This record gives sequence, C-alpha cells and structure tokens, in this order.
Amino acid sequence: MIKVDIEEERKEILKRYRKVLRLAKPLLKDGDAKIIKKAFNVSSEAHKEMRRKSGEPYIYHPLDVALVCVEEIGLGTTSIVAALLHDVVEDTEWELEDIEREFGPKVAKIIDGLTKISGVFEYGSSQQAENFRKMLLTLSDDVRVILIKLADRLNNMRTLESMPRHKQLKIASETMYLYAPLAHRLGLYAIKSELEDLYLKYTDSETYNFIVQKIADTRISRNKFIKSFVAPIERELTTQNFKFNIKGRPKSIFSIYNKMKKQNIPFEEVYDLFAIRVIIDSKYENEKADCWQVYSIVTDFYRPNPDRLRDWISTPRANGYESLHTTVMSNTGQWVEVQIRTKRMDDIAERGYAAHWKYKEKDISPSKGGAGLDDWITQVRTLLESNDGSAIEFMDDFRGNLFQDEVFVFTPKGDLKVLPFNATALDFAFEIHSEVGAKCIGAKINQKLVPINHKLKNGDQVEILTSNKQKPSEDWLKSVITSRAKAKIKDALREEKKSLIMDGKEIVQRKLKQMKMDFSSVVVEQLRAFFETKTANEFYFKVGKGSIDATSIKGFKDFKKTKKKKSKSPLQNVVDESSFTKEIKSLKGPDHDQLLIGEDMDVVDYILAKCCNPIPGDDVFGFVTVNEGIKIHRTSCPNALELLSNHGNRVIKARWTSQQEIAFLAGLKIVGTDRVGLINDLTQVISSELKVNMRSITVDSDSGLFEGSIKLYVHSTHHLENLINNLSKVPGVIKVTRFD
Repeated sequence: MIKVDIEEERKEILKRYRKVLRLAKPLLKDGDAKIIKKAFNVSSEAHKEMRRKSGEPYIYHPLDVALVCVEEIGLGTTSIVAALLHDVVEDTEWELEDIEREFGPKVAKIIDGLTKISGVFEYGSSQQAENFRKMLLTLSDDVRVILIKLADRLNNMRTLESMPRHKQLKIASETMYLYAPLAHRLGLYAIKSELEDLYLKYTDSETYNFIVQKIADTRISRNKFIKSFVAPIERELTTQNFKFNIKGRPKSIFSIYNKMKKQNIPFEEVYDLFAIRVIIDSKYENEKADCWQVYSIVTDFYRPNPDRLRDWISTPRANGYESLHTTVMSNTGQWVEVQIRTKRMDDIAERGYAAHWKYKEKDISPSKGGAGLDDWITQVRTLLESNDGSAIEFMDDFRGNLFQDEVFVFTPKGDLKVLPFNATALDFAFEIHSEVGAKCIGAKINQKLVPINHKLKNGDQVEILTSNKQKPSEDWLKSVITSRAKAKIKDALREEKKSLIMDGKEIVQRKLKQMKMDFSSVVVEQLRAFFETKTANEFYFKVGKGSIDATSIKGFKDFKKTKKKKSKSPLQNVVDESSFTKEIKSLKGPDHDQLLIGEDMDVVDYILAKCCNPIPGDDVFGFVTVNEGIKIHRTSCPNALELLSNHGNRVIKARWTSQQEIAFLAGLKIVGTDRVGLINDLTQVISSELKVNMRSITVDSDSGLFEGSIKLYVHSTHHLENLINNLSKVPGVIKVTRFD
C-alpha cells in the first residue's frame, strides 16, 4: 500500500517539475534546462524526508512556488532555480557557500535575501518590522527576492487548509496586512486579488462561501448578458480590422465583499459585479490612438458615465498599470465597467514588475508608469537607509503608502509628479526636496495661496513658498501622508530634540553650580522625580524647550528626599509565549465563563474588547495585553489585522462553550420609512417578544425616512439573528444590521 502511495507521489512530483520546464521553455537559453534540473535534484534530495502539515511531500512546495514564478509572474531561470532552492539553506545542512559554488552568486544572493526574511513574522513586533525592513532593502538590489517571496506566500495561502485555526488567522492576517498591499504596489493584480480572496476565506468563511454561491447562481444569466452586450462591439471591431480578445470576468470576491460592507448593501445591489475587458493587438506607437478608437466604438453603442472615465494610458499609475476604464449604461438599464487595453498593457497589468522589465529590455519604454516604479523603488531605498527611528513606525508609514490611489500634479515648470491620493502641499514640498519641505510655509496652487495642509487634486499646478526661519513641528505629522515626508519630519524633530536636550543639560549644570550643588546622577535622578518626568533626557528636553523654567530649579533645595520608588524593569513589558502560557494556566475563571482559552482550552479570566463587542457564537481569538490580562476580540474586529500580524506571539486560541444565559451588549442599526407607532412596534418586539433589555435607543427622522440605533443585551449570535429577523418583519422596516 505504502509503495503504491510513494510511486504515485513520485509521478506527481515529476508531473509538476515537467510543467515548470514546459512553461519556462520560451524563456530558456542554452544550458538553462540543465541548471533547473540540477536545482530540482538538489531540492528533492534535501527535502526527501520532509512532509508538509497536509502530509504531502515537502518538495511540492518549492515546485509550486517555481510554477507561480513562471506562470503567474513571468520570471526566468535564475528565479526558477532560487524558488526550487529557497528553503534548502534554512531547513537542511546546505550552506550559502554551497549554493554559490554550485549555482553562482546571483542565485546565492537571492536565497540569502529569502532566508533572512523567512522569519519576518516569527518574533516580537519590532523584530518582525526590522526583518521586513531588511527584506525591502533587497528591492533595489534584486526585486526578484520580493517577487519569489510573494509566490511563496501565495502557495502558503493556497495550502492553508491543513493548518490549525489560530495559525490560519495569523498567516491570513499577515498576508492581508503586508503581502497583498505589496503585490498591489508591484502591479501583480491577479496575485493581490487571490491573496485578498483567500484572506476572506479563512477569516470570514461564511461571507466568502455566501458570495461564491451567489456568483455561481448568477453565472448563467451573467454569461447571457455579457454575450448580448459584447455582440455589437465585436462586430464593429471586426469591421474595422482590429485583432482583439474580449473577456467578461466577475470582480474578485473580496472587492464585492468590500462594496457590500462599505456601502452597507446586499449582494443584489452591487451593480458592477463584473467588468468587460477589451484587449487589442496594437503596435507600440499606435497604442494610445487605437485604445481611444475602441472607446469611441463602445460609446457609439452605450452611453458612458462621464464621472467614471479613468485614463491610465496618458498618465499610468505609479506601479506601471496602463488601461482605459469607462462605465457605460447597457440596454437593460445596468451599468457595466469596460476596460480597454493592448496586449502589452494587459501583460503588465497581470504580471506587474516582471513584465515591465521584459518590455524595457525590448527597448519599448513602457511608460512614465515604469519610470514611476523605478522612482518608487529608489525612494524606498533612500527611506530605508535614512530611517533610524522605530522599525514599527517605519512599517506603518510604509504600509500606508502601498495601497494608495494616486493624484497627478505639476511643478511650476510643468513636470508631472505622482503622489498618493489625499497628499497635501507639504507632501509635495518634501517630494521636491527635503530642504524645501523643511522650510515650507505654504503654497500657491493654480496661482491661489493655500496652507501647507491643503489637499492636492488631479491637475493642480503647485508652487511651494519657503522661509529660512521655518522649521518642522510635531503638528506637521498630521498634515502629511507620504512615508518620505513623515520620515524627514521625524528626522528633523529628532535632531531638534537632541539639540534641546544638550541645551537643557547645560542650563541644569549652570544652575546647580550657582546653587553650589554637584552635578551627579543621584542629583539628576532627584530632579527628574521632583519635576515628574519619566527620564533624565525628558527633564533636560523640557528645560531646553522652556516648559520647565530654569529658575524653578532653585525650589529643588526645599525638596525632601522621598523613598525612591522601585523603578519598573523594561523587561516587565515583554510578554514571551512561555510566560503567558504559565500565567493563563494559573488563572481561574468565574463560574459563568463562556470561553475556553489557550492550547489546553482552559477556563480563565478575560475581558471582552470594546472595539468589537464579541458575543457567544462570534468567531474570536484571545490577545494577551501587557496590563489588562487577556482580551477577547472578534476575528472581524477592525484591530484584528494589526494584532494578528504584528503581535502573533501574544495571540491565543479562544472558542465559546455551550451557551448560558448571560447578557452581552450588541448594537443594531434600523432603517425604514417613518410612520406613527413605528418605535412602539420595535420596542414591543425587543422587550415583549424576546425578553431583551435595551440600554439605549436613538432615532432620527428626515423626509419620511427613519434611522435608529439601538444598544441591547443578547445571549448569543443565534439570539441576535432571531431578533434581527423579527425586527425586519415590522411594517416599514427596510434594513436591520449589526454594528460594533
């Protein structure tokens, strides 16, 4: 029996290996197939005793990662070899020197980068952020490190089923927190969409399955609609001798979920469930004119929405994306998004950075967009090398810039600058030069004077006004959104703080000398306590800044030395896994506890997080806080993504036991048409029918529409669903939804 299984596995391994070779064939030069075979043999031998959590041979993983690199990103031999060997150094006795000797310095450098970042999320949050910073440093050296890492993460997400629940939540949250935005920024839209969909699948499987089912249920009618919609366009394109391909594809599950959530609408009301994509064969020099000609054909048959035209051909997105998007009204009264692009543009849209470089090598300079991508990578490099602040701060700033839409603005000389959506005049100033930013006092936008926090709009022409007397302040951080501006402002504030600390120290030394007192660590510690500052440097800073008046130091003579408080060790703020597991085991929960927590599913004390108000039946996890013990959050909590991805070592399993009659606070939002007696009918359902206690009710009525928020106590999600169903039946009620 075992022999048959091993034989089947051997066949499957060879099948996957041959698929990699077959798809890579158009990219291979002489001798490349031999190098790939050698890498496959080394990887097979190195991992032969290893199996994945699913029980499958481990070699499936490097083969699948190599397949993603070839098939979905379009990478070549060096990347295939690196993907096949990416876990060898970490998991086996092979050293980097062995890799370099057998496969050359390029492959060794990529694997070195991948090995360094393999534990990006395995330690405490600052270590994670520091490792992530190291990972990004490889961007301008060799972007393939990041691309292979994304392929690796995609395969891990595709095989997440075999992982325990708490690991699924942690890995999915890390993916959504960092890898999906990174794939977006590098133009890998297909990978970004799949990562987002898989995140939803493992964090909110109920919603995911609901949307998947709805898409499947509407497939036949959707295909019929698409066929009749594209028929006249196809006829006209053929008449005008275009070579083309038209696809109708549904939007990603996650983007549909996002629309439903943001607009608070059911699936049936999401109008743009799919997009029509027209891909044409066009010579590089004719691309723009051909795309606009196709736009003209589409709008001859269907009326466009003028507010929904997006021209990313004239001004590509910063990640190289080029396409013409319009939304048109179909004959059935339905809005349809139509995307028009060439084969080259589609390749870059699907494969991102790798395709951008492929076309660059062919001397087709695709773009300002491509240049924008190069500029971004250079900017990341500069930011990483100049940033000496907190790694976590850097990571938050960097993440903030990954998913942004863009705004296109011009310098006084007409040079185009691409900034994130919502960027301000101050962001623009730092984009020009850090010195210009630091001295910025305002700006002229389209000849009109505006303050530094003025938000830029597409097409604005911006002139920055400066003064040598100006310097950055703490408030400036609220007026910028780009990583570059934030980093430069923080650098300037740190320099100023250092200078003020030095000034303060000199003032204290002079004052103590006048008072004939020694300047010693003991005296400084007493001064710090007297002025109630946390550290000696904070005390010096306040003196240097003037918020502690130098003359008030004389009052220190009357200060009686009090018993020195035992200072708290900084190590007390560090929670390691072994210590909090022991702490959990030692706690005894009250009789009415409804949660089992930790690896052994013990009953322990906990607090319900106020940010998401979990109730029995919700999918939840525990988080060990520094000062408040264990807090229970819903997996759909707004803070869950950050907690699960950045502080994985403090996350513990939690699940509800059998329900008991304990009341939990929940909120309901009710929308309906206003009528006399509506509130009375609602309160009757709540208090009489289901014996539920209300904590508060607020009602707003305008032009015949009624909107109310009710906070009440329920026993479980099942109890809450019953209540929502009964309230929905009250005449005049349109919609009842839960809020945190």
